[in-house]
Amino acid sequence: MKPIHPTHVEQAGLAVVEVAAADDATAFAVQDLLAKHCALAPADRTVREPGEPGIRLRMFLDLRQQPDA
Repeated sequence: MKPIHPTHVEQAGLAVVEVAAADDATAFAVQDLLAKHCALAPADRTVREPGEPGIRLRMFLDLRQQPDA
């Protein structure tokens, strides 16, 4: 995955979350759980890193905002 850009974490309440899971369904289930509790920019695809187990899913959270209804 690409390095995290400083603007994604430059203020309190902003976070980058990377999920490692065995499969896409599990990673997207975690994303759905987080989306119920805070605003986030959802990921639409997973990434498989060579030499690393499972898949990765990166999303960007904003704890300062409520999730979309």
